[in-house]
Amino acid sequence: VSVPVAFWRVRWWTVAVGFAFVVIGAITGAYLVNTPDAMASLGTEAQLRNYAEEAFAAYYSDYPAPDFAAQVWTNNAWIAAQCIGGGITGVFTTYVLFVNAVGVGQAGGIMAAHGYLPEFFGLILPHGLMELTAIFVAGGAGLRLFWTLLVPGPRSRTAALARAGRTTANVAVGLVVVLLVSGLVEGFVTPSALPTAAKIAIGALVLAAYWAYTLILGGRAAHAGETGDLRTDEAGHELAEAA
Repeated sequence: VSVPVAFWRVRWWTVAVGFAFVVIGAITGAYLVNTPDAMASLGTEAQLRNYAEEAFAAYYSDYPAPDFAAQVWTNNAWIAAQCIGGGITGVFTTYVLFVNAVGVGQAGGIMAAHGYLPEFFGLILPHGLMELTAIFVAGGAGLRLFWTLLVPGPRSRTAALARAGRTTANVAVGLVVVLLVSGLVEGFVTPSALPTAAKIAIGALVLAAYWAYTLILGGRAAHAGETGDLRTDEAGHELAEAA
């Protein structure tokens, strides 16, 4: 109950962060493709061509699948932790998301400029659909915490932040599992010999399972009055506040 409803409560934040992330990434990629000087600042033509033709794909297959999955899980968990942990500042989470969006856009721009855009999407979508969504969830949860600091609503700022923080902790717990699943997909499915369409279909099914979990179970719990917060005996009693 507590984890799906916590995901459910940040669903629109997740969508908003995801939309902004994709827009920034697309603008970055398009800018690089259409601005030779900007593209040249990333490396020599030989380096960029090697990245597009070999290095990007090799990243997913240079290490044994179990080791690579563990590495990916750890790396993405660290990014998610930064988004959530720095959420109270607003600025730090925004910075982390922006840097990662630009990084994805740069990779796509390099691949597109050298005629490998289909390969880019073929490699990034199988795991990226869920992996990036997990980062969007973390970013959305962090920014929601910042928004609660600015606009606490009818509660005192301290009480509102305490409740939002406990709910955000449930998001963090849930993302551990979500990122583990996306790491397994990236480690075992993305570099596999399966047809690209099949790999993307697997990634899409994983993403669909996440949203079904969030919207069905989370929505049901929310409509039943669950908030994702701890019970009173776990969170501690709150002082009465004047309306």
